Amino acid sequence: MHRHFNGLKTVVLFGAIWALFLGLGAVVGGGRYLWLFALFGVATTFYSYWNSDKLAIRAMRAYPVTREQQPGMYRIVEELSQKAGKPMPRLYVSPTAAPNAFATGRNPQHAAVCCTEGILHLLDERELRGVLGHELMHVYNRDILTSSVAAAVAGIITSVAQMMLFFGGGNRGNGGNPIAMLAMALLAPFAATVIQLAISRSREFDADEDGATLTGDPLALASALRKLEQGTARAPLAPEPAVVNASHMMIANPFRARDVTRMFATHPPMDKRIARLEGMADRNQPGIERL
Repeated sequence: MHRHFNGLKTVVLFGAIWALFLGLGAVVGGGRYLWLFALFGVATTFYSYWNSDKLAIRAMRAYPVTREQQPGMYRIVEELSQKAGKPMPRLYVSPTAAPNAFATGRNPQHAAVCCTEGILHLLDERELRGVLGHELMHVYNRDILTSSVAAAVAGIITSVAQMMLFFGGGNRGNGGNPIAMLAMALLAPFAATVIQLAISRSREFDADEDGATLTGDPLALASALRKLEQGTARAPLAPEPAVVNASHMMIANPFRARDVTRMFATHPPMDKRIARLEGMADRNQPGIERL
């Protein structure tokens, strides 16, 4: 497994988020409401931490499944969890044709793995095993807490800044600074998005590598990613706010290319991910046949 020092990263993330909240508070009414924003920051941080496993599940309208309902998915996750010596997460399926999968939760004991109906129909069992290995390594590398909290709080900061921009608030007569407020209303969601994206891309590469190590089959994941790139292009998700805030958790970018620029993409380019997995297979098993 890769060591991500996620405890330290979470502290840094919370620090950046708090700076944004306090910055928003400082320009509203000349700072008179700073305490209100501080309290809001405490409540938001706690809520996001405690409910990080529920937010993405709710955004994708997913429902829990049992061994009887999804025997193949259940069998794969049970096997790989036992192989890793880790707890088995809860399993969910999202009723959407867009092929994708994600993991969420504040720790391995309170985690969930979700597949869409689209990915279950698109991939064969070997490819699905590769995808689920990737998602389990997100859980076991403890990527999920930081990314879930970042997504949740980024969404809240964006909403607060948009409300400030829409409703205004304060003027020079009562101590507010309209120019500063306008700047924060525009820059806060940008900064929140940058924080969210900064924690996503490198972890996808690491989860690819660690998941392929767990399954022992990097070419299965490479084949799955190739299919997912085509499948998400045919059946993209609409960039609704709740889905956007959960999109960085998904194994493949769920939106149309025109809906997200490369600068703000949460995922590394798919061709680079596939090439790294194929290179990993060549190093481990020279001469192995491509899928």
